[in-house]
Amino acid sequence: MTKLISIRDCSQHVDETVKMHVWLTDKRSSGKIVFLQLRDGTAFFQGVIRKNDVSEAVFETAKSLHQEASFYLTGTVHQDERSHFGYELQISDLELVTNTEDYPIGNKEHGIEFLLDHRHLWLRSRRPFAIMRIRNTVYKATVDFFEKEGFVKFDAPIFMHSAPEGTTELFHTEYFGGDAYLSQSGQLYGEVGAEAFGKIFTFGPTFRAEESKTRRHLTEFWMMEPEMAWMHQDESLDLQERFLAYVIKQVLENCQYELELLERDPKKLAPASEGNYTRLSYDDAVKLLQEDGRDFKWGDDFGAPDEAFISEQFDRPFFIVNYPTAIKPFYMKKNPDNPKEYLCADVLAPEGYGEIMGGSERESDYETLNKQIAEAGLNEQDYSWYMDLRKYGSVPHSGFGMGFERVIAWICKLDHVREAIPFPRMINRIQP
Repeated sequence: MTKLISIRDCSQHVDETVKMHVWLTDKRSSGKIVFLQLRDGTAFFQGVIRKNDVSEAVFETAKSLHQEASFYLTGTVHQDERSHFGYELQISDLELVTNTEDYPIGNKEHGIEFLLDHRHLWLRSRRPFAIMRIRNTVYKATVDFFEKEGFVKFDAPIFMHSAPEGTTELFHTEYFGGDAYLSQSGQLYGEVGAEAFGKIFTFGPTFRAEESKTRRHLTEFWMMEPEMAWMHQDESLDLQERFLAYVIKQVLENCQYELELLERDPKKLAPASEGNYTRLSYDDAVKLLQEDGRDFKWGDDFGAPDEAFISEQFDRPFFIVNYPTAIKPFYMKKNPDNPKEYLCADVLAPEGYGEIMGGSERESDYETLNKQIAEAGLNEQDYSWYMDLRKYGSVPHSGFGMGFERVIAWICKLDHVREAIPFPRMINRIQP
């Protein structure tokens, strides 16, 4: 019986007769030969039908195929050094499942807005295919890394009644007669897990109720957020560096084909896999901007152009550490050497991509945190459960969050972060 294989497994079946189920992405004919560009969800490659090798009915069927037709193929795998994939299929039989017409995404240039409007179909194309495969590798690398480091996967709720980072960007909903909000971050609940298990990470969808009209922002995105008991900020920075270097190494080792489809130079990513990330103080980052002639003063928050400029000075991710307290959330621990700063850090990606991760040491003292909640203008009663963590067995602890889609955007060198999510919601549509 002929073995059913995937395109990605062709290297294991050279000169063997195999069977595949595929879709057609493109086709061209040259007399007695039909060249079929094929995909099956694992890779793309070419199948060749010669008129003299098949029945007349099969050859005519091949000539009649339209883009996104689905069918079974039988044929022999051959190496083909001219192909970027390295293999092709010499077809001996074809069994049609469905033929189709008027597929809306032709093999021509389309605008990003059109493609996102047709995301449910565009995912079949080479570019989103490569991005989603890399996304999957980053996800697996993330889980593998934290499991090896002894972390517990800890799920935070999607509905929340308090805000980690202020109330202006929350999606409000009524929840059985009370107020609730879509999750802005799993962090506060992650701290609960850290006090119970030592080291945990959450990984799930989060929401920002802000207009999503830029290349970098989304209203719905995924966050990976570890929390670590008994860990100070410097130790957290060490962990963040090891983590990000590991993720990039896994992409470089396992996604060469996808990076090639995206025309992404792996040499640009290689330094990130080596570690040795600079720890740049907020003060020195401000000096860089001022020396460039930018209208930026101490105490300002970095905008996207500021982050892009700073990140262009480095060939790998780097930290900006110890931001002013006025521009960061209430739960961070103040720098004992300078109470105007928090012990916090953002990780910025190179090539102008800006912030991809951010974290801090958390304030562990009950009275201090209670004061910071009041100074932030938040309802202290909403955080009574959070304060219990400081009342009962409080310890030094730290954590950080990674914007999953921003990391994908940098790795894949995307112009629009929306390309990094499988299916953008209507609220995440790109607008000029």
